[in-house]
Amino acid sequence: NDIEYIYSTYYNMVELARFSSSVGKYVGYTEYGLKQADYWNKDPSYLAQMKATKETYCKNHVDNA
Repeated sequence: NDIEYIYSTYYNMVELARFSSSVGKYVGYTEYGLKQADYWNKDPSYLAQMKATKETYCKNHVDNA
């Protein structure tokens, strides 16, 4: 439960949006990022894929760290 998966989207060194497994959805930080986050959050299969990444990637590699 201590592990958090974070996926950030950047353009020109500015963070546009971020997915956080603790929040469970995308959060936008710019005008364009807000639109993209809204688009991604409306797709339940894509959100499920991002949530599953924590289980498939992070938990399998936590012992290596």
